[in-house]
Amino acid sequence: MLQVDNIDLFYGASQALRGISLTARPGQVTCVLGRNGVGKTSLLRAIVGQQAIQSGSIHWEERDINKTPSHARARAGIAYVPQGREIFPFLTVDENLRSGFAALPRGERRLPPETFKLFPVLKDMLGRRGGDLSGGQQQQLAIARALAMQPRLLVLDEPTEGIQPSIIKDIQRIIAQLRDRGDMAIVLVEQYFEFARDLADSYIVMDRGEVVLSGERSGMVEKDVRRYLTV
Repeated sequence: MLQVDNIDLFYGASQALRGISLTARPGQVTCVLGRNGVGKTSLLRAIVGQQAIQSGSIHWEERDINKTPSHARARAGIAYVPQGREIFPFLTVDENLRSGFAALPRGERRLPPETFKLFPVLKDMLGRRGGDLSGGQQQQLAIARALAMQPRLLVLDEPTEGIQPSIIKDIQRIIAQLRDRGDMAIVLVEQYFEFARDLADSYIVMDRGEVVLSGERSGMVEKDVRRYLTV
């Protein structure tokens, strides 16, 4: 569904990505691993259209989207959960969820039936302001908001950052359930090896804007990957 081929990305004179390639397929999780500052978020921003690439190509469902703006990519079924969650702190949980409808035609603006099965904690908090939720609850809200737009590609940037262990397990379970439905491709940026190992069907490891390791989960060698995760 998603094919990223040999892309380069610059911020001014500084090159953030060098020849990055990645594939994401429905029913699979593609993990992007690496230390802070190696270009993982820049790759996601390129995929969702928040940052233009200078060379290479990005295809979504066999269509070139290099010049497609981010709002059009959202309408095409690409949802993004950014690092730091970026929920609306002064809106209620219900209003935050409904903000995910923006990419949908008016007649399709309804929460997916499984929303509160995946995120039962949110059902009792619909009237609370997003800023009053804990970090873990906000992360669940951010993912639920992305799912409200009924995406076929879900892009997640470090969903475990600053989250307590019990909520990390919940998020891992949710991602696994979404993958197992078989109709959604997932691209997941992560720093923690165990979380990525348990979810990944395929992976790439980045260092200094380049892919230094890649392959299927079955070929993932822990000591090789960890070399690029530790400081």
